[in-house]
Amino acid sequence: MDEHDKRILDIIQSDFPLESRPYAAVGGRLGLTEAEVLARVRALRQSGVIRRTGANFDSRRLGWRSTLCAARVPEDQLESFVSEVNKHPGVTHNYLREHEFNVWFAYIGPSWENVESTLAGITAATGIPILNLPASRLFKIKVDFAMGEA
Repeated sequence: MDEHDKRILDIIQSDFPLESRPYAAVGGRLGLTEAEVLARVRALRQSGVIRRTGANFDSRRLGWRSTLCAARVPEDQLESFVSEVNKHPGVTHNYLREHEFNVWFAYIGPSWENVESTLAGITAATGIPILNLPASRLFKIKVDFAMGEA
């Protein structure tokens, strides 16, 4: 990554322009063309530096419900279980841990009924019970990774 890539990452993490041509706006701030910024963002995505580009919403303020989930998944069922979980668009994180509960994921749905029915559907499809751990108290931190010289 060069300095332009780092500055692009600094901008798009928390100051993404909300306009019809956001990459042109980023380019304008950095002395690059829209095409140059888009090419750099695509390369960063392809290399795995950028995993996802999208908005973060306060799901509670929108009336949605979320929960942290854990499951004990036998090694020979990991791939099929994870595949089933990842079919659901409300899954925001899905990761393995070295623990008795080895698969953890977060799920957000439009209602508590949706959350419960989706988790029950995953269990029905896989035969693996899911530990549902809704937050009793919310702690939310904002993390930016400063890439340029700060």
